[in-house]
Amino acid sequence: MLPKLPMKNPEIFEQTYTDYWQKLNAFSYTMTQDKDLAQNIVQDVFIDLWERKDDLNINAIEPYLFRAVKNQIFKHYQNNRFDKTIMEDKFEDYIIDNFSTIDPEVTDLLYSLLDKLPEKRKEVLLMYKFQDMSIDQIADELGISKQTVKNQISSALKQLREGLKDLVWLAPIVFFKQNF
Repeated sequence: MLPKLPMKNPEIFEQTYTDYWQKLNAFSYTMTQDKDLAQNIVQDVFIDLWERKDDLNINAIEPYLFRAVKNQIFKHYQNNRFDKTIMEDKFEDYIIDNFSTIDPEVTDLLYSLLDKLPEKRKEVLLMYKFQDMSIDQIADELGISKQTVKNQISSALKQLREGLKDLVWLAPIVFFKQNF
């Protein structure tokens, strides 16, 4: 077992704050799309960390902080009678939109989901997301209508989102490994 992090030390706490504030704020903003709410949530997490420093036994600060922010966001929306599936959808959208920059372990899981797509659907999605081709370019390249391209992209994203439902617990891991 790793040693307990000495959050009681004000210098270590301040360094932790300095090291993680920006990443946590970016993560919180990505999930909430509200600048003030994002900052308030991160601030609440650090206040709680300081107030509970005598009781906490944190072995790895980074995952702890991201999990705490995610939980605060869910708590905020739950208290405001907001459906947390919107947050889950934002996470799934983030994963899909940032596929090439995420953690290799998550990438492996996504590749397995991509392999389950029908061949034509997968081809259209890869052209759209990874080759940055427009809908018009894909339609011309494959000799299909623009509407077919749109339908294939929509269906592929829907299928990936369904597969990603089981990965929502990875949100903090994915986000904290990003370089905001």
